[in-house]
Amino acid sequence: MDEQRTVTIPVGDAQLPADLMLPAQPVGVVLFAHGSGSSRHSPRNVAVARTFNGRGLGTVLVDLLTPAEDEVDARTAELRFDIGLLASRLAGIVDWLAAERPAGDVPIGLFGASTGAAAALVAAASRADQVGAVVSRGGRPDLAGAALAQVRTPTLLLVGGLDEEVIVLNEQAQVELGEVGELRIVPGATHLFEEPGTLDQVADHAGTWFTTHLTRTPAPSSRSRG
Repeated sequence: MDEQRTVTIPVGDAQLPADLMLPAQPVGVVLFAHGSGSSRHSPRNVAVARTFNGRGLGTVLVDLLTPAEDEVDARTAELRFDIGLLASRLAGIVDWLAAERPAGDVPIGLFGASTGAAAALVAAASRADQVGAVVSRGGRPDLAGAALAQVRTPTLLLVGGLDEEVIVLNEQAQVELGEVGELRIVPGATHLFEEPGTLDQVADHAGTWFTTHLTRTPAPSSRSRG
């Protein structure tokens, strides 16, 4: 039976509210990093999370800023671009997932949108042994800076075909990522994938990426060693 609950995740001196959705026997769990000015209630991320749940993936939608920080950011818009802060929060949540295991002992993936994608990539670089796959939706991987070249995790970059500026930024990021990076263009989509059917394509591409890469590598048998 699926389990849905809201929890508070402690990261440093912050208490971050998160919505967990866990299928009965999850094959992995995906932590969402939303974009600038959004929240864990983002209808786009909620829709994508439901698709992941249908594929047997647990999901964690979390607010990376505290309510007090959110109030400051609503006035100044400064914290939503603080990639270092957001990435450290994500890394702390990855540590919490690995220690508390609300989904069991399953691999962890990161799904980042817009500026959240940069934070996801920085977190993946710092938690290479814990993060098994990353997907960026309309992301700004360029904001990950030097960490981009340190990512060793399979990373899928999804960009709308009409989002020309971001396509260029993602093409450059793919070069930095090297063999672990793959870029896919969703035809006819703008930055927020609001066009009919385009968000479904994002969810399908991302879901396949996670179910493919969030698998434990079996220990080598005598046959495979021979």
